[in-house]
Amino acid sequence: MSKNKALTGDPREILLFRGLYSLSDAENLSIVISGRDALDKARNILSTVNGNYRSIAQMSYNDLVREGLSYGQATRVIACNEYAKRKQICVADEKDQIKMSKDVFDIMSPILSDLSYEEFWVLFLNRSNKVLLKYKLSQGGLSGTVTDVRLLFRKALDVFASSMVLCHNHPSGNLQPSESDKSITQKIKDAGIIMDIQIIDHIIINEKDYYSFADNGIM
Repeated sequence: MSKNKALTGDPREILLFRGLYSLSDAENLSIVISGRDALDKARNILSTVNGNYRSIAQMSYNDLVREGLSYGQATRVIACNEYAKRKQICVADEKDQIKMSKDVFDIMSPILSDLSYEEFWVLFLNRSNKVLLKYKLSQGGLSGTVTDVRLLFRKALDVFASSMVLCHNHPSGNLQPSESDKSITQKIKDAGIIMDIQIIDHIIINEKDYYSFADNGIM
């Protein structure tokens, strides 16, 4: 393209000739959506979620179709969201040693922060606090999961874990531990004493932040 030729306003041209940061949020999303009326559809979706990209990541195929996207457009958005999530997980996997509660958040946030239901995960660690395995113990509804302590310790023995960190999300956004959270943490901690496997921490995650039982002195 000639330097003197005006751009057409196509977001793809703006990206190529002016750079990624020249794109508005709607223009950026429209490139992912692509196809007929992509820019108008991108503006509509962003308006629906008040410009919150995390909310778009939580939208299902049916949600996107209800917002006017075609089959191909909806699946492209879902695939793009998944790509971004897997990239975050790959970056988090490079941090394989737990030194503080923030390390757990950095590892687990890409997995848990966008979910609309609860999942309970465990990080099994060796004696150097390096992660042996990230393990999803259970998946539940909007307000809780069912945790099988026997299954948890069977898996810990399978991987020769010396310690573990418990982790689950609160889709409601409230980071304060419930009485059920405290009860299951104590139950697992007591079992860990018998099995000689230390429970280092229990981390609760929401979209942007976390709560550490250990940091707050309730482990």
